[in-house]
Amino acid sequence: MKRISVLLAFFLSVPVYSDPNFEVTHQNGIEFAKPDGIPLLLDLHLPRGVENPPLIVWIHGGGWKGGSRTGNKMAWVAKYGYAMASIEYRLSQEAIFPAQIHDCKGAVRWLRANAAKYSYNADKIVVGGSSAGGHLVALMGTSADVVELEGSTAGNADQSSRVQAVVDYYGPTDFVVRSKNQPAKTEQEGGGVFHLLGGKATENIELAKLASPITHISKDDPPFLILHGAKDKVVYLDQSELFHAAYEKAGLKSRLMINPKGAHGWKPMMDQERTAILDILKSTFK
Repeated sequence: MKRISVLLAFFLSVPVYSDPNFEVTHQNGIEFAKPDGIPLLLDLHLPRGVENPPLIVWIHGGGWKGGSRTGNKMAWVAKYGYAMASIEYRLSQEAIFPAQIHDCKGAVRWLRANAAKYSYNADKIVVGGSSAGGHLVALMGTSADVVELEGSTAGNADQSSRVQAVVDYYGPTDFVVRSKNQPAKTEQEGGGVFHLLGGKATENIELAKLASPITHISKDDPPFLILHGAKDKVVYLDQSELFHAAYEKAGLKSRLMINPKGAHGWKPMMDQERTAILDILKSTFK
């Protein structure tokens, strides 16, 4: 498959953004749900002086068994006038899939139900996440209205869990393919996918497919920005390449940005990376 390099030409007609000049207020540790007695918290980061700023939701990585809502690669966008919510979900040692996506969708419904209380605009929502969080945001983007993946976390059944754009940092998207070229992750005890599914992907094939964002691609899915490192040994680059190709084949909008020197979780942020994120936010909330 042809790989897409990180080139400035990739970002034709990128708008010019002002300096990030908003002060940010923080409301941390808000409980939005308590499934099976497990409290789930979120943090809100709100730009001071912006009336009803549009909302971005961040979902953390950590192999579905670790990580924290405080590890937010996109927290900086609040300084540009956006509201940011960073959420928790049940980890794989607390509950197996689909609990994680139920919690993420429940958080979106809760955030929409409480928009007036916290003074942000949740009519449109962009979700971003990295690694395991990248998987969950990709699944949120492709599985709107898939009954098995909605769940009842946090209630608010009258609210939509549909999102309007996705920023996916190196998230796995096809557990069936991954079981063939990364069996340590999917077939061996200790692997993240093994614990997420409660066993081997090859022995839980229908659940593996249900958990794979690529399975659910449909014509009404939102735009994606996908970011992946060419040197990533934790989640292979082909997971993003295969998804990007399938998304474009379906006639949907996807940008794949490959960092030629990037390993899993690269730092610091590239200028092109920052511009691409601001671009998808501006186009979504225009």
